[in-house]
Amino acid sequence: MMIRPAELAAIKAGTVDLAFRRWAKPRVVVGTRMRTGVGVIEVTSLEQVSVSSLRADDARRAGAPSLGALKKALSARSEEPAWRIGLAYAGPDPREALRAAVPDADEIATINARLDRLDAASAYGAWTRETLDLIDLNPTVRAPDLAARVGRETADFKKDVRKLKELGLTESLAIGYLLSPRGEAVVDAGLQAPRERAPRETGTPLPRNIGAPATRALREVGVTTLEQVAGHSAADLAAMHGVGPMAISRLREALAERGSRLAGD
Repeated sequence: MMIRPAELAAIKAGTVDLAFRRWAKPRVVVGTRMRTGVGVIEVTSLEQVSVSSLRADDARRAGAPSLGALKKALSARSEEPAWRIGLAYAGPDPREALRAAVPDADEIATINARLDRLDAASAYGAWTRETLDLIDLNPTVRAPDLAARVGRETADFKKDVRKLKELGLTESLAIGYLLSPRGEAVVDAGLQAPRERAPRETGTPLPRNIGAPATRALREVGVTTLEQVAGHSAADLAAMHGVGPMAISRLREALAERGSRLAGD
């Protein structure tokens, strides 16, 4: 179930608790938990409704500008049933805490056993340590470029990286990946000495939804965190090649969620 960043922020804030979708059949059930950019969102209710029965309160709770706007949005694919979905913020993504948890020797042995099982189940052989090493040595490099270096299709490569992310070993960035502190500990345990790495950047990473062109443009001027974005005005950002109105809007949303804003706003 796709939910726009602004709606996710509103669900987390508690100002939105409904969504409406046209689906031939339900794509979620009550109790479904979705990991999103703001944390875990839970489906609290699900019912089929007629668009004619919707009221202004439904539109308000769904974050729509008006009842008319909500009905217009639901006019597409009118041959499919309309569904009313209750949503609630269910807390931070548990993988965030897992990534920061540096494992002891026993935990590293358990993680390595899990990696061995992933390798054994693969149709193309062992890949887990190679992928961890590839990400460690090439942080913030695009997934297609990493996949090409090991002769893999991008889609399959990204699917495997998600398996490592589930174990808390990697972090997804706006462009590319990074080993988490947990992943670094696992890699270092297999080396004769810990690997030297650049210091981790402090601050809130740039939102992944601003797009690669905007991320590259910001990086070129040394802006890699939201805190640094807040020092620039909308005009400053718009003057950067690759930073368009949508990226600026999403940066504003991300800053607002953290009680901040662009310079001059």
